[in-house]
Amino acid sequence: MFSSDRILALNVGASKIVLAEYSVKSGRPPELMNYGTAELAVDPENETGAGAHLVSAIREVMKTHGIHPAPLMLALSGQMVFPRFVRLPAVGEDKLLQMVQYEVEQNVPFPIDEIVWNHQFIGDASSGEQSAMIVAAKIENVREITDRVLEVGLEPEIVDVAPMALYNCLRYNYADLSGCTVLLDIGARSTNLIFVEDEKIYSRCIPVAGNAITQELVKSFQIPFAEAEALKRERAFVALGGVYATEDETSERISKIVRNVVTRLHAEISRSVNFYRSQQGGSAPMRMLLTGGSSVLPHLDTFFREKLQVEVAYLNPFTNVGLSSRINREKAGTDAFVLAETVGLALRRSLACPVEINLMPPEIVKRKSFKKRIPFFGLAAAGVLLSLGIWTMYENQMQKLYAFQNEQVAAKLAACQTKKASLAKVEKSKEEVERKAEAVKNVIKERTAWLKRVDAIRKSLFEGMWLTEMGPVKDANGAVTGLRIVGRGWADKLKVIEEKAKAAGRTATAVEELRDRLKTQSVFGKEAQDVKIVGVKDVEAYLIEFTIEAALATSADPKDATAR
Repeated sequence: MFSSDRILALNVGASKIVLAEYSVKSGRPPELMNYGTAELAVDPENETGAGAHLVSAIREVMKTHGIHPAPLMLALSGQMVFPRFVRLPAVGEDKLLQMVQYEVEQNVPFPIDEIVWNHQFIGDASSGEQSAMIVAAKIENVREITDRVLEVGLEPEIVDVAPMALYNCLRYNYADLSGCTVLLDIGARSTNLIFVEDEKIYSRCIPVAGNAITQELVKSFQIPFAEAEALKRERAFVALGGVYATEDETSERISKIVRNVVTRLHAEISRSVNFYRSQQGGSAPMRMLLTGGSSVLPHLDTFFREKLQVEVAYLNPFTNVGLSSRINREKAGTDAFVLAETVGLALRRSLACPVEINLMPPEIVKRKSFKKRIPFFGLAAAGVLLSLGIWTMYENQMQKLYAFQNEQVAAKLAACQTKKASLAKVEKSKEEVERKAEAVKNVIKERTAWLKRVDAIRKSLFEGMWLTEMGPVKDANGAVTGLRIVGRGWADKLKVIEEKAKAAGRTATAVEELRDRLKTQSVFGKEAQDVKIVGVKDVEAYLIEFTIEAALATSADPKDATAR
């Protein structure tokens, strides 16, 4: 644990930063002591990062609000990271970690040596699968932020991600929520959409946010971006019609532009809800909580309440988090929509959080590790000096009597100790190499076997067929004895397969033809019931879904799969 009871929480957004000072004690909720915000002066016309403006912005906040250096909890913008949510088979921890790294290599669109990543397992594997969340970012983008932070004299203890900090803030302040909750964080360049349901979590970054409104005002009124931004802040609201209509032509025009943009945002939210329910096994949202700098547009909550037909409210990050007597409570209430991420960061210091992601660059990790060892180096040096002093006193007193004998004994003892240490080191290295070699051998053998089984299925598929799911079939003892293969095919393509079979003198459906192909694969059993069709159903008039169960071959090392 850290020794300080005071920390700084820094959220670096696309257009502004929020720096907050918290009092923290282990096992107790944090207390907000001080905070400030500053614009980053980022050009909205390009995608240049915030790093170039970060140093001056942090110094401005620290000077203006009298904030002094302390251990720093840092949150990156959601648009900087690549979140992935995967499902893995319920296997041992070592194999799970290997599978996670494989998923990182397959799903993150950059070489693994160019990214910094972390993961967290979600829920348990009682359903036979283990859900995992992977968060990755380009290491050069993370360094752009951390290098500027170090330049100011602050050293990050944790590099979190804004959506995960918001998730921790929500879970702590709204612990009794039931069903599915959607947290909508509307920023300047992007909107973070976070689904919270029991132990499930799913997030997505949507590139529709406050700047999209400003850009539309620029086009409509033919004015500079800064002037359009000021106009948005002063007069924008979401047009709802009816009693919300205004006789001011300019305001009416602005409100319709705003509505067009938030309508696009609603369409993206609806697509995300459908994906969450169909691919992540989630439920329909019961409520929405709003936060973020662009969430305060008048009537925005009413718009989403009418569109989504759910309860909509603003997130209060201070439901269970204290405010110091130095804090202006009315102002803090107004600024709560930009302080939620800092609350989530402060919770990482004082309490165990449900999601604990850290994207610290490796060079900072090494430097912090070295600093932790410095006190031990000092103690070791003091011990050596003390031993030398005592030994010198003893030697001076006994030098005449034992000088010759002492030199001989010391030399022999040193030689023996050196040999003993060398032998112990070699033996330890040998055992470690043997252990690692055996582990790698087992992993390669198991992975190869499964790759061959997957390849056998792939080669057996006819044109117009594809897999949608593949899962293990286990016996009463929990051992994997086969595979459940679920796939789909275009009805017209399957009919062509059946006509070819008929022309060859076989009366069989396309799925039966696939079953017979699988039987010829050496990775599956050869008996009549080893490969069987479990079900076939029409998903649509043009789409067929089929399920086949195939028993694994008894050989521990199946031969290469070949197509018939």
